[in-house]
Amino acid sequence: MLLVLPLQGPGLPPLAWLPLILIRTFLQTGLFIVGHDAMHGSLLPASTRWNERIGRLVLALYAGLPWEPSCRKHHNHHQAPGSLLDPDHQGARPGGPVRWYGRFMASYLSVNQLAGLIGAWLVALLLLRPLTPHPLAGLLLVWILPLVLSSLQLFVVGTYLPHRQGEGRSVDRHRAASLPWPETLSLLACYHFGYHWEHHRHPQLPWYSLPAARRLMTVPGGGPSPLAPLVSRR
Repeated sequence: MLLVLPLQGPGLPPLAWLPLILIRTFLQTGLFIVGHDAMHGSLLPASTRWNERIGRLVLALYAGLPWEPSCRKHHNHHQAPGSLLDPDHQGARPGGPVRWYGRFMASYLSVNQLAGLIGAWLVALLLLRPLTPHPLAGLLLVWILPLVLSSLQLFVVGTYLPHRQGEGRSVDRHRAASLPWPETLSLLACYHFGYHWEHHRHPQLPWYSLPAARRLMTVPGGGPSPLAPLVSRR
């Protein structure tokens, strides 16, 4: 897809390439989700070294994100959610979702990283020029637009909706609420990132275990955590 769409996509009718762009966005988000699991050590729990290596690779492929700062900031988010120490928080002066999104992006994407992304896009543009009559359109449709849409997807489903304050929101230390969506919609929306309270409650679970965690958490009764069998299999 990365090779064909930049060459053929701009010449296709919108109804033909729009689904491909949405698929491309979903796959782009998947890179971050894999990196996110690596941050929590759940990607390859049997091998810390390879867990980190793959995490570094997919975060770099996602948006040139550096491993150590990304891990540190994300763990700060888990340790102090909703506080001024939380890089995902909207800050001391809330200003709505647009301002929150801007702060969210600024927390994770530095000027140097943005310059690196632009440099990579310029190199890709030069490589595309002799191959297609629409190199800029191909670059925008296949690389830049999916990344922007992916960042919005992660922000809306994984930060804004679960962590916004309001009536009926979670007041426990996680300051997160899960989105009451069916599992298929949850998967398509953002790899079950909307089951956010379950993720904060059990961050060691990989993304594909969150639906089972959500189902188990609804089982009444006391005693040991119903997630114990899931955790023990990791």
